Order: sequence, then C-alpha cells, then structure tokens
Amino acid sequence: MSVNRSLNRKFIQLQIRALVLFGQRERALERVGDLLDVNGADAYALATRAHLLAELGDKTGAQQALQQLVAAQPTQPAGWFNLGYLSEEMGQLEQAEAAFRRATELDPTLDRAWYGLALSLIRQRRFDDAVTALRKNTELQPMSPYGWYQLARVHVDRQEPDEAAKIIRHLRKFEPKVAAQLERETGLGQQAQA
Repeated sequence: MSVNRSLNRKFIQLQIRALVLFGQRERALERVGDLLDVNGADAYALATRAHLLAELGDKTGAQQALQQLVAAQPTQPAGWFNLGYLSEEMGQLEQAEAAFRRATELDPTLDRAWYGLALSLIRQRRFDDAVTALRKNTELQPMSPYGWYQLARVHVDRQEPDEAAKIIRHLRKFEPKVAAQLERETGLGQQAQA
C-alpha cells in the first residue's frame, strides 16, 4: 500500500470516528463506503459498517456486512461472535449457533461466545447442549452471575431442582441479589437454604 493511500485511509478513519462522536452516523457510513470502494474486504470498514447499520436499525444490512467480514477474515473470532449476537437478536437461532460455535473454535477462551451459544441453544430448547456451553462460560467467568443465572434456569427447565438449588447457594456467596431473584423466580427458596 502506498504511503499516500495509507495516510488517506487513516484520515478517513479519523473522520469516521469524529462523525460518530458527533452523532452523524449516516455521514460516517458514507465515509465507510469510501474505504470499501478502495478495498471491499477492509476489516475495519466492514466491522464499522455493521456497527453503524445496527445502530441505525438496519439489522439485515449489518448482518450482511458481518457475513462479508467473516468471509474476509475467517480466523477472527470477534467477527463470528458479532455475527452470532446479531443473528440471535434477529431470531435466526441456527445461524447464531453456527457463528458462536465458530467463535469458540477459534478462541475457546471467548467466554461471551460460550454465553451467546448457550442463549441460542436455550431459545431452541436444547437444554442439554446449553448446559455444556454454560459450564464452559462459568468456568471462564466464575464470578459473573449471568452464566450461573442461566445455568440455574436451564436446570429448572430440565426438572433438576437440586442442581439449580446448588447454583443458588453458590451465587449467594458473591451475588446475593441474583440468588434471591432466582429463588423468587424458581420457587426454590427453601430448597436453596439447605
């Protein structure tokens, strides 16, 4: 890449950041288009395009940009995670699952991808698979209540109240409000006291 082209690209990136900062997302999107005109596989431009389109309410356009991004950068887990997140939000659960699985294959320590995978599996009522993903999430983020909360809910859905009660007792040690919420929602207050 020539020096002039590199400097021009950096200048456009700065313009995009400034436009976003001042709430001018449509104009920022136009500048992103300028970057993509030069290089249609520009990872920064594709990711920024997806982000801006999502913020502007064009989820389909954002999803297409993310699909282009993962095609251009297939070994980058962040693109796959974002595609999974957006697909799950759009109710495209099988696509979300596939994207989250790819993200976890590329980076097995990406806890939020395991959590996203679990949420897409829960929405598909595939609770056994969701337990596996949530266990991995809670292993990677043992002090985050989100994975534990969902894991307890899945155990309730699987008719395993004893397992859910164990999680509530565990959560009580570091997130008593979440534990209390689970007790109320599941009716396991007495069982979790034991």
